[in-house]
Amino acid sequence: MTEPSMWTRMTTENPEHSAAYVQRFRDLAAAGQDLVGEARLVDAMLPRSARVLDAGSGTGRVGAHLAAVGHDVVGVDGDPVLVAEARKEHPTATWLVGDLAELDLPAAGIAEPFHAIVCAGNVMTFLAESTRVEVLRRMRAHVRDDGRAAIGFGAGRGYEFTDFLADAATAGWAPDLLLSTWDLRPYTEDAQFLVALLRPA
Repeated sequence: MTEPSMWTRMTTENPEHSAAYVQRFRDLAAAGQDLVGEARLVDAMLPRSARVLDAGSGTGRVGAHLAAVGHDVVGVDGDPVLVAEARKEHPTATWLVGDLAELDLPAAGIAEPFHAIVCAGNVMTFLAESTRVEVLRRMRAHVRDDGRAAIGFGAGRGYEFTDFLADAATAGWAPDLLLSTWDLRPYTEDAQFLVALLRPA
């Protein structure tokens, strides 16, 4: 049995957690906050009408922007409350409930691989430690051989950047470019955030 993610444990312990998360991003949007910086970076990496997998898609804020600018987006998240919000607010993309550690979209009838995978919002740090390599391996299995992944998360969340890069290599990824922000600032050894642009090794 796959070990439950930290997010799953949090929502089990506090059933209101997901609803509060949804409201938080509604409030940020209403306040005019920029919620699509990750999506702009990914869009710049892609040809028009590309296929994008939003891994850990949450309420759909990243994938929805990519769909709005013309990409074919499939989002997968383990939280049914967040997926329901994405489906309601962003019907132009496909949103699925699923565990990233068991990701198998061909079994769900989505066989064509993706040009890119985006995994934003600290998703990697919410994974159960025992599933990290498997999640990265399953991402690799869903991307084209000439595709890429953009994965970002913050420091101090229990997943060292060096450990992540080692896990990515084990799972079949190689780094193309490492950044310290989604707005393209260079990565440094003291960076408090990592955006890793990866390619199949």
